[in-house]
Amino acid sequence: MVQISKICCIGAGYVGGPTCSVIASMCPEITVTVVDVNETRIKAWNSDTLPIYEPGLNEVVLSCRGKNLFFSTDIDSAIKEADLVFISVNTPTKTYGMGKGRAADLKFIEACARRIVEVSDGYKIVTEKSTVPVRAAESIRRIFDANTKPSLNLQVLSNPEFLAEGTAVKDLKEPDRVLIGGDETPEGQKAIRALCEVYEHWVPKSRIITTNTWSSELSKLAANAFLAQRISSINSISALCESTGADVEEVARAIGMDQRIGSKFLKASVGFGGSCFQKDVLNLVYLCEALNLPEVASYWQQVQNIYT
Repeated sequence: MVQISKICCIGAGYVGGPTCSVIASMCPEITVTVVDVNETRIKAWNSDTLPIYEPGLNEVVLSCRGKNLFFSTDIDSAIKEADLVFISVNTPTKTYGMGKGRAADLKFIEACARRIVEVSDGYKIVTEKSTVPVRAAESIRRIFDANTKPSLNLQVLSNPEFLAEGTAVKDLKEPDRVLIGGDETPEGQKAIRALCEVYEHWVPKSRIITTNTWSSELSKLAANAFLAQRISSINSISALCESTGADVEEVARAIGMDQRIGSKFLKASVGFGGSCFQKDVLNLVYLCEALNLPEVASYWQQVQNIYT
């Protein structure tokens, strides 16, 4: 049985900082250290003015900072001491090479994987927290396998975030679901169980979904793509309303009262809010093209085209 008592999160950004602050708050017996190469950002997390604003976040951080929640630039020490390492770094869209402008660039995640394998010994659970393309865990495993040593046992999990700006703390404390993906081997299942136990401190077991790694990675992309699809759908209806004299707000209210459809994400606008929808839809288009699914790629490209 694996017992997690120390967590390290690489990346003190919008996902890593709030996520690990809530984990520390809900799991007082677990020591959580958030690390980043950006000294200014770490200083801000240790100050009275946090680097990001989210309702309730300040109170959560102050309740456990210096007790079981720490922010540091000493990345190697935090990795060495941790039982569980979250990778929560940027996955920008590629600006070069194959997939330019659409595929996710994994250079930061791969750099984290190399650093983890370089400084680690013993057993560790390494968990993708960033939004990644399907089979990104496979590239992490390849790095681990290419640099392995006899004393090392690294398990790879996927645990995507589902946060919305303005409600991040609420989303973390009262999630619709927590998604954990891992290998279907006994070792993989043991790692999944260990991470489940962390979340079970405050999340009902019925809301914790376990899958294989690829299903977890794809579920995150698909969730964002479906939300983007709803925005593009109502935007397409908005164009029709302008040509017919209909009021898109009245139409949205009418169709949103259908319980099968629901009212969320039916606000016509200039496009997608947040930073992820466009990026993830394009990532999905690229994935479909790479897997020779041209009709599916064309479908999701059209969701993007209506946005632009």
